[in-house]
Amino acid sequence: MRELYPPIEPHASGLLEAGDGHSVYWEECGNPQGKPVVFLHGGPGGGASARHRRLFDPAKYRIVLLDQRGCGRSRPLASEPEADMSANTTWHLVADLELLRQERGIEKWQVFGGSWGSSLALAYAQKHPERVSELILRGIFTLRPSELTWFYEGLAGNIAPDSWEGFVGALPEADRVPGRLIDNYAKLLFDPDPAVHQPAAVAWATWEFTNLTVQPRPDLIATAQNPVSSTAFARIENHFFRNDGWFTPEQLIKDAPKLAGIPTVIVQGRYDICTPAVTAWDLHRAFPQAQFHLIEDAGHAYDEPGILDVLITSTDKFADRS
Repeated sequence: MRELYPPIEPHASGLLEAGDGHSVYWEECGNPQGKPVVFLHGGPGGGASARHRRLFDPAKYRIVLLDQRGCGRSRPLASEPEADMSANTTWHLVADLELLRQERGIEKWQVFGGSWGSSLALAYAQKHPERVSELILRGIFTLRPSELTWFYEGLAGNIAPDSWEGFVGALPEADRVPGRLIDNYAKLLFDPDPAVHQPAAVAWATWEFTNLTVQPRPDLIATAQNPVSSTAFARIENHFFRNDGWFTPEQLIKDAPKLAGIPTVIVQGRYDICTPAVTAWDLHRAFPQAQFHLIEDAGHAYDEPGILDVLITSTDKFADRS
């Protein structure tokens, strides 16, 4: 079984003034002269972590990580009362990536994204294919209504009824209406009173983090109990989901042919509750040139057994590709 590379610290970091009042945190690790790669975190609103740096050989890669608008070390946080969500959309984030690439003097980079990060990676690569050397995509998510309905409107509760009870139980009884749960959660998450929005945010994040892995991971679930970070996370997700990611129907699947010529790896856990394997399969069928890995006995998280093996094998394989 492959393991993450040893811990590493950034050698450069800063805040990218992205416009619209947003400052986006970025950092670089590894070899300043190495192959550029940008890591796109999940959520949206999940933020990058020190563990994410370790997916890449630091001797060979120039590793760029960022916290997308409204989360992590970027400012303002979506949990703050003055945060303006109108300037936080998929296409703002795509523009931020292009601005960061230009600011850091990178001509072309590998794009690595999991979960929501796979959505953003696809959106970016389909808009700027000439700037992408390779794609590594994990836990494929495209924000189709069927995907959102599955995990946030009750269907996944048939598999995880215990944690689903906590998610739906955070809503007033009158608002526990299938097909309206995302919208009804918005009323709580965007209520200005912390006594209202913080418990709702913790319930939202707990539902998601509980179902990231096949076997329970108390360390992941514990991170959902932070009311500030969970508020930013849940608000951003809810905002994106209510707007279907600002995608036209099936956009990321239909536009897969735009990726022709970009070496691509798709990695998916068969027992992924959060982003079921059918979406990865649909992407694979639309883009058969990509290498497709359906991992048995794995769920959603990047460090699930089997998934991590393929991810690091893939980054190692691409490290020496000019």
